[in-house]
Amino acid sequence: MKLNLQGKDIPQISSFLEKIVQETQQSEPEIIAQAFQVGLKQLWRELVLGSYLKGEVTREAAIEKAGIDWVELAEHQCQAVLKDIQWGMNPLKKNS
Repeated sequence: MKLNLQGKDIPQISSFLEKIVQETQQSEPEIIAQAFQVGLKQLWRELVLGSYLKGEVTREAAIEKAGIDWVELAEHQCQAVLKDIQWGMNPLKKNS
């Protein structure tokens, strides 16, 4: 897999890292390790929630893996999207 960082992104990431190091008094390796952990947790949560919304895992399994708050947020967002799609497909409501 290819990392999709462009040259313009590197200075911005570097300045973020520098600012976090200054504000937290933690070392760069500590910050980078935390960022890696946070990123992996987010990717895992997105995978679990996506699997739940596609019906591949049960609600209970999703709650166990991602937490009730994240499952409820995903359900709410999914319902909102479905409602928007339904509204958009009804030509009578578009003009009101």
